[in-house]
Amino acid sequence: MPAISVLLCVHNPDREQLEQAVDSMIAQTFTDWEMILYDDGSDARSEEMIRSLADRERRIFYVRGAVHHSLAYGLNVGIGLAGGEYIARMDADDISFPERLEKEWEFLERHPEYDFVGCNLELMDESGRRWGYRRYPERPEKEDFLEYSPYPHPAMMFRKKTLTECGAYGEGKKPCRGEDYELFIRLHAAGKRGVNLQETLFSYRESWEGYRRRLFRFQVQEVGIRIRGFRMLGIPCGKNLKYIIKPIIVWAIPNRLLLFLKRRRTEAQVRRWET
Repeated sequence: MPAISVLLCVHNPDREQLEQAVDSMIAQTFTDWEMILYDDGSDARSEEMIRSLADRERRIFYVRGAVHHSLAYGLNVGIGLAGGEYIARMDADDISFPERLEKEWEFLERHPEYDFVGCNLELMDESGRRWGYRRYPERPEKEDFLEYSPYPHPAMMFRKKTLTECGAYGEGKKPCRGEDYELFIRLHAAGKRGVNLQETLFSYRESWEGYRRRLFRFQVQEVGIRIRGFRMLGIPCGKNLKYIIKPIIVWAIPNRLLLFLKRRRTEAQVRRWET
């Protein structure tokens, strides 16, 4: 059995971006891995393309779902099929640095008291141009969940037993947003411990296309996740109402303006870190 199972769930992905994501795994310095490439009901043209990419590498196992469900559903399927002691995440439009798996695996091997590990991110746009960085708290506490998820979901590695013990991504049959945020809240509420390596080991694509997909019903779902999650963590909801309704406020801001403001904020943070 491999040491690490990489879960990559896709639905009608961009070919060039998926190629880059897969190639970044093949280029890893840590080689004892398998990839569960789950096709979540892509159309026939995309199915053929995804299969052809999987056929390039013997460590990649293509699995197809006939019906499109959700990212959470596909990840649960992958967890059920995974043979590795560790589960690593990967998205179809991101890139892992060559040392990512090795450094995350080494940390968990050396620190059995921790259940999952992430890292800092390099940010790129739809064309692949690097434009910023995102740093995460090294050892998040419950207060770090107020504004956003304090872990970079696509760049995470988990102990498989941690995910199976805590119910992984729930039922996950219907498309939604915030499955990662909800998972990390449950893990913290269950007493599991996570850490973010203070190294940049991952390129995350933050683009206009991603912001276009924001739907009001997804924002409402996230409000529900925040209410339930704050209660689980012992965070007073009344005193933190602005964080609970934040997804609705964000939805009301025009997409292009939101992306512009977020990039300006990130660029200002980078300037502070570099001085």
